[in-house]
Amino acid sequence: MDIVIQIVVTGTTLGAMYALAAVGLSLIFGTLGMFNMAHGLFMTIGAYAAYAAAGQLGLPLVAAVVAAMAAGAAMGVATHLAMVRFMLRSKAFETNVIVATAGLAILLQDFVLKLFGGYPYPQPVRVEGVVRLFDVAVARQSLVIVAVALVLIGAVAWLLLKTRFGMAIRATAINREAAQLMGVRTNSVYLQVMALAGALAGVAGVMISSLSTLSPSMGGDPLLKAFVICVVAGLGNAWGAGVAAFALGLLEAAIQYYVGVRFGFPVMLLLVIAILIWRPQGLFGTEKVVRL
Repeated sequence: MDIVIQIVVTGTTLGAMYALAAVGLSLIFGTLGMFNMAHGLFMTIGAYAAYAAAGQLGLPLVAAVVAAMAAGAAMGVATHLAMVRFMLRSKAFETNVIVATAGLAILLQDFVLKLFGGYPYPQPVRVEGVVRLFDVAVARQSLVIVAVALVLIGAVAWLLLKTRFGMAIRATAINREAAQLMGVRTNSVYLQVMALAGALAGVAGVMISSLSTLSPSMGGDPLLKAFVICVVAGLGNAWGAGVAAFALGLLEAAIQYYVGVRFGFPVMLLLVIAILIWRPQGLFGTEKVVRL
């Protein structure tokens, strides 16, 4: 029982961190049809913004998390205004934007390196202490991570399902031209989606760095895992990405315990290959019918 509890706690914590990153990435793909290679750097900048707010300015932990969300949202808005909106109408948009955002990621990583240096820092935005669950010691930080992730994912679900803002996002994702004909300002929708995804990435960066350390390259591995989760769920399916994140987090924790830490991610990649062979559209995706 103790082993099961430890695996569930570890897997749920991993899933919570992955979910915020994957939901934001999936929202961007579903709405704009682009894979944002700079999403990992949004996490990094959010984590460093929280570090600066709490560690250097002495702000409370909640204010530091808000600073991370604001920094991530600002990066999303700046990326759209300076780059993405000019490429949307290009014929090879999907390919061009991958190259462009990859270059932006390199630029941002170099900026963080010059500003903060290459040495790893501990993240001050964390809750110390443990609680006992049967005979297992569970870090309070893990509980906080899961709670914050569930609250934010629930808020995003409410926005998408219960508000006009969410209706506009869903309409744009389904059919951009039809949404424009119905009066939806798709350019504003794109900007808002980039800001929302950036804010989620900023919080994800704080969570990830609170369990490891801050470094300019910390966003690379979470970005890759978020992409794996999006592929498993079905590209553009936000709620499926959230479910898949928790499922794959539990799977990774179980593999790490029973087989070894170094086998966790390779097994996830093998799972992706199997799913792409079995269901190319992902577990929660649907096949598109194209009439010629």
